[in-house]
Amino acid sequence: MSETTITVESAATETSSCCGSCGTGAGQAPAAESALTSVFQVTGMTCGHCVSSVTAELKQLDGVTEVAVDLATGEVTVGSTLPLADSDVAAAIDEAGYELVGRLAG
Repeated sequence: MSETTITVESAATETSSCCGSCGTGAGQAPAAESALTSVFQVTGMTCGHCVSSVTAELKQLDGVTEVAVDLATGEVTVGSTLPLADSDVAAAIDEAGYELVGRLAG
């Protein structure tokens, strides 16, 4: 499976994705406008729909400005203006139907 990174604010559309159901394509990591950047390891994501679900739930957390998901590695980079509690991130990812393994950075 090829590496795919998707950014919420500027997700590009391509003609193919891992399963082809949503057409999401590669984007870029969060921009420097976020005061804080945290990286989390998430398991269970397999396609663009998974990325969209995780992104939508994380965007609901207070202070979150950007979310970028690397589908190949399961790394989720979150830009925020406020510190993020691991319990809040875990709850959001659980709500999306996936599992937070832990915080990698930030």
